[in-house]
Amino acid sequence: MTRLLHISASPRGAASESLGLAGAFLDTYRRSRPEDKVEHFDLWDGTLPEFGPAAAAAKMDVFAGAEPAGERAAAWEAATATFARFDAADRYLFSVPMWNAGVPYILKQFIDVVSQPGLLFGFDPETGYEGLLKGKKAAVIYTGAVWGEGRGPAFGSDFQQPFFDDWLRWAGIRDITTVRFQPNLVTADADAAREKALAEVRAAAASF
Repeated sequence: MTRLLHISASPRGAASESLGLAGAFLDTYRRSRPEDKVEHFDLWDGTLPEFGPAAAAAKMDVFAGAEPAGERAAAWEAATATFARFDAADRYLFSVPMWNAGVPYILKQFIDVVSQPGLLFGFDPETGYEGLLKGKKAAVIYTGAVWGEGRGPAFGSDFQQPFFDDWLRWAGIRDITTVRFQPNLVTADADAAREKALAEVRAAAASF
C-alpha cells in the first residue's frame, strides 16, 4: 500500500491558505488513488519533540560511533521515532506558508529532528553527504501574502522555497512538485490567483 503523509506547517486552521490548497490536493488525490493511505502530521499538535542540548549531544555521539546514554538516549529515541513516522511514507505533501522570508520555525524544528546520521543522510569524509530518502516523492505548496516574483526588494526576499527545496534534495528526494500561491494580498484581489493555484494543485494531485 502506498502511503502519503501530509505535513502541515501552518497554525491558522481554516484561515490558512496553505491548508486550504492542501485540502484540495488531498481531495483530488483520494479520488485518483482510493487504495492509498493518507495521513496528516500537524507540526503544531504537540507531538514534535524539541531538539535541544541532549538531542544535539546524542547526534554527535552517533556521528562519533558512540551509543547515546541517559537523557541523550531518551532524546535520540524521540528523534528516531519521529523519523520513523516520516520515513514510513512513500510520498509527501508539505503545506508551507512563508514566515519572515523563510519557513515557520516549527518546520525548521521538524527538519532538525529528522535530519539524523544513518537515518535521513549518510556522510563520507571524502565524498560528503548522501541523502537516504531515495525513491520517494514530494509535493510542496508554498504560500505567502506579500513577497512574490517580480516585486521589488521592499516586498521582501524568498528564502522559503530555496531553503526547503534544497533540504528535500539533500535528503535524497529528487521528484519534487511545487505549487506557489503568493499574490500581494495587501494591495490586490487574490481570488483569480487562488483559483489558478487550486487548479494547479488539483492537476498536480491527479498525476502525483
